[in-house]
Amino acid sequence: MGWPIQPQALRDELLRVHQCYRLPIYVTENGIATDDKLGETGQILDPQRIDFLQSHTQAMRNAMTAGADVRGYFVWSLLDNFEWTLGYSKRFGLVYVDYPTQRRIPKASAYWYSKLIRAPQN
Repeated sequence: MGWPIQPQALRDELLRVHQCYRLPIYVTENGIATDDKLGETGQILDPQRIDFLQSHTQAMRNAMTAGADVRGYFVWSLLDNFEWTLGYSKRFGLVYVDYPTQRRIPKASAYWYSKLIRAPQN
């Protein structure tokens, strides 16, 4: 969508909110819009989303290491959906929605994120 991708800004904002309010923090929407396409093999490869999520979850962990009390992180969004200014042209979801059939197909990022949230945390 042309927005800058700056994971360090998430870290900085989490620390700022922590220092200002000293309350638990939940990141409720964090994601990227991409032009995901269904591949010939039936897979949706979305390496840009994986890179985005990897860098932003690492930035969040860095903020936590520095003292921010982050209790939750939610990816925007589980499913591709309608975006008010761009309609169905951009896809935010971890799961691809084939709009004509409503078939749902997990993207590569869904599998990556599943591994991340199942991994033991130090």
